[in-house]
Amino acid sequence: MFTGIVEEVGTLVLREEQEDSAVLRIRAERVLDGVTLGDSIAVNGVCLTVTGIEPDGADGAGVWSTDVMAETLSRSSLGIVAHGQPVNLERAVTPHTRLGGHMMQGHVDGVGHILARSAHEHWEVVRIALPAALARYVVEKGSVAVDGVSLTVSAVSEVDVREPWFEVSLIPTTLRETTLGARAPGELVNLEVDVIAKYVERLLGGSR
Repeated sequence: MFTGIVEEVGTLVLREEQEDSAVLRIRAERVLDGVTLGDSIAVNGVCLTVTGIEPDGADGAGVWSTDVMAETLSRSSLGIVAHGQPVNLERAVTPHTRLGGHMMQGHVDGVGHILARSAHEHWEVVRIALPAALARYVVEKGSVAVDGVSLTVSAVSEVDVREPWFEVSLIPTTLRETTLGARAPGELVNLEVDVIAKYVERLLGGSR
């Protein structure tokens, strides 16, 4: 479980393609504190398992490894993340963690893309297109995870439009301390909608 409060931005330093998977090696510092093999770290909102840790320099940083299966590569933007790119990182929560964002599983529901950015004096409004099948789970003033960042939805399109979208407002801290500050129109982002909405729909007899 995660809360969508990004702890640091790491860097993908190596991507090793395999027949039906990939091995990612990511340089980080803060998220490796207290982490051991088998622990979970969210990478751009995708829950991944730590399979190796190596020190990397005198600054306390290290490089951790993870295996990414074909299912994850095909359903998230990790299928195209390249060497040298920054990634949002968050360790799994503990019973003593402050729940500053919202309840997230690290299970990406789909991939959206940025439609537009609008700069204001102290924040930016970002409009994001999302798959039509996910639009009904995103509501104004509700929560959504974008590349692992917990955000409040500030506006939504009609559900039945040809290309549904939602908007979020990014404060200076989010712009500065996550990858969303540099995401340009057209770029892909991982989306995770509110899991409670999906369970409620299922219990009421709906379908995804």
